[in-house]
Amino acid sequence: MEKRHRVFIAINLPEYVKKELVKYYNNWPELPAKWTTKDNLHITLEFLGNLTDIEIADVCQILKKVVQRHKIFQINLNKIIYGPHNKIPPKMIWAEGEKSKDLFNLKNDLQKSLLEKVSFKSEAREFTPHITLARILEWRFRQIEPEEIPEINEIIDLQFTAESIEVVESQLKRGGPQYIVLESHNLNN
Repeated sequence: MEKRHRVFIAINLPEYVKKELVKYYNNWPELPAKWTTKDNLHITLEFLGNLTDIEIADVCQILKKVVQRHKIFQINLNKIIYGPHNKIPPKMIWAEGEKSKDLFNLKNDLQKSLLEKVSFKSEAREFTPHITLARILEWRFRQIEPEEIPEINEIIDLQFTAESIEVVESQLKRGGPQYIVLESHNLNN
């Protein structure tokens, strides 16, 4: 049987943004959550699932063509909240970004181009740019009395320029996932 790899396409974050986001981890010590390691912080554009080496090569070729049609753009992160929206109990804590036309167009172009050649299940819900800061341990979260659940609605102001898009493999390890960039392509200036 052919080996498969868990693959997603992401926008990596500059180091200064990662350092700023990690500073918020201590704001909710009572929250039962597994916090994302600093090096794993990113914005997922598309989770492709388990792919073969041939499918990964196709994805890399598609990404190379898609980025040529898009310019670098700004991403504004403006709040830290529970996510996804209206999910009870919440599954994550994330830093959410403002929706932008540039990001929307890139995501749509990428999704359409990938679906022509690669079999994967795209998300049904509307795309909201976000960075997963923590995954909530649901069984422990349910044990917290409702009035004791910490409110998470932190206003932040972090901007950065999205300059490249990456094909990333997620290898599940004992201490948590390890992300390996398989290929990175720069957007146009």
